[in-house]
Amino acid sequence: MGKPLPMALRKRVAAFVDEGNSNREASRHFRVSPKFVNDLMKLRAERGSLEPRRQGHGTGGGKLAA
Repeated sequence: MGKPLPMALRKRVAAFVDEGNSNREASRHFRVSPKFVNDLMKLRAERGSLEPRRQGHGTGGGKLAA
């Protein structure tokens, strides 16, 4: 997996959408994928934050955990 996009870009994209622009317009304007914009707006609606979710699996709890 790649690195999450910078927080500054996330804030600018969200502000652009809040100004009344569509998610697709934001994706074209900032040259990011439409899925990124959709997921970002969904994340903000669910969690109230633009912070990226943690990537990967949690630690422990596997077969070898003792």
